[in-house]
Amino acid sequence: MLGPREELGLAGSATFGRARPAVVPARRSPILPPPEPPPPPTFRESNHPVAKRWTQVCQRIERWADQYTLAPDLAENVGSAGWFGGLGLMVGLIVLALMFWPRFAPLEAAPLTPLDEASQVEFRAQSLRPFAKGSTQGRHFAATEAVTRLAAAPERPEIQLSATIGENDSLPRMLQRAGVGSGDAGQIAAMVASAVPLADLAPGTRFAITLGPRSNASDPRPLMAIGFRPRFDLAISISRQGDGLTLSRKPIAVDVTPLRIQGLVGTSLYRSARAAGASAGAVQDYLRAIDQAIPFEEIAPTDTFDLVVSYKHTADGEGEAGNLLYAGVVRSGQPRAQLLRWGADGSFTSLADLAGGGQIDSGLFGAPVSGHVTSGYGMRRHPILGYVRMHSGVDFAASWGSPIYAVTDGRVEYAGWHGGHGNYVRLDHGSGIATGYGHMSRIAVAPGTTVRRGQIIGYVGSTGLSTGAHLHYEVYRGGQTVDPFSIRMVQRRQAVDPKQVAAFKARLQALLSVRPGAILGTQN
Repeated sequence: MLGPREELGLAGSATFGRARPAVVPARRSPILPPPEPPPPPTFRESNHPVAKRWTQVCQRIERWADQYTLAPDLAENVGSAGWFGGLGLMVGLIVLALMFWPRFAPLEAAPLTPLDEASQVEFRAQSLRPFAKGSTQGRHFAATEAVTRLAAAPERPEIQLSATIGENDSLPRMLQRAGVGSGDAGQIAAMVASAVPLADLAPGTRFAITLGPRSNASDPRPLMAIGFRPRFDLAISISRQGDGLTLSRKPIAVDVTPLRIQGLVGTSLYRSARAAGASAGAVQDYLRAIDQAIPFEEIAPTDTFDLVVSYKHTADGEGEAGNLLYAGVVRSGQPRAQLLRWGADGSFTSLADLAGGGQIDSGLFGAPVSGHVTSGYGMRRHPILGYVRMHSGVDFAASWGSPIYAVTDGRVEYAGWHGGHGNYVRLDHGSGIATGYGHMSRIAVAPGTTVRRGQIIGYVGSTGLSTGAHLHYEVYRGGQTVDPFSIRMVQRRQAVDPKQVAAFKARLQALLSVRPGAILGTQN
């Protein structure tokens, strides 16, 4: 076994006390790092005379800076001498900064190479500039003796232009704006008035005008010819014959075969009908008519829309679509709805409505909107005015924009703003019975029109004295409001006129016999 010294000597070759003769003592590394050399003296610490003088100056500046505050806090000691001194210093620094504010004007770089006069002429010839600034647009040969200079540019022998009469415009003013002289304009207006009333010239009527040469540059050009179309079936032309103007009328043959449009409903009934060629107005009338018979959510994408519009087609290729005549929906080859424009009011009616004599329901009026009752008829504290007064109707809570339906057939007696009711519609149902609908966001009917039961007359809103989206529904009897839930509706079946039913069926069959897309008698 080895003793403590032998173990230490074998493990780390360390010795204690005097080293043994056979072992060379190892060099010991210092425990602490050697001291760093002192930094070289600065200029102020040197013994140079200038350094001593500079040290004295710096010490005086430091003592002055300790005594006086150069940047005082303007939030403290407001109004003192030091505060005003700091304010003056700040204003001075701002003025100094503004004096040295840089300019942001673009710097014009000098050309890389100087251009002589010949180079400038070459660049000017190849540049693009307005003629008003002396542009020549390319090289030109100098004029020779064979070139004759003109004092003025020659005028064209005639000018053909097109003009349109505007809203609140007159025919003489429109002609004078186009360049026709006042004498010719007045003569043309008198000639046109003898053929058609000037008031019948619709805004947007286009005139094709031809002006002839003039003898003097200061005189207006004389009118040579003018042509326009005051009506769809009539064209008028005025031409100069010798020294006078002659008017001629040209009737145009018009075919009035209705136009039938069909197609799949798809994802959007409106877009599908518009893509099939129906006008925006015809599609809107179609949607309003179909909504009376079928809810839109019950129309499937695989159903077929079917509509017939009045259509006029002239022999020269002009076409004009008119009002919607028939609206239908077909499912699996069977008609789902067939509505025909019928009657003096122009409303859409089905054969079942005409033959059945109208409504025969008896009982209470139906709800005019899809919602629940929040306030009944009677005395209550008004939520906005804050005092108790008569609530002359029933409130139905419904989401904003929900459709409002007519509870029964009637005529629109009032449609517009009505004080606290906001947007308001009142329907007259005859026999002293009327209904009112208030706080609408939008009105969908006009005064004097006839509505059918279930037709949309407006949309839920919060106009007038209202705290939220809802419908205020009123019922009038003899001009006085009554509880809507106390009125019972009794509709008597009207007598059916066989002649009206036969005429309706004949008209319906005639429209359904039109081949889709057929015009100008091509269904033959």
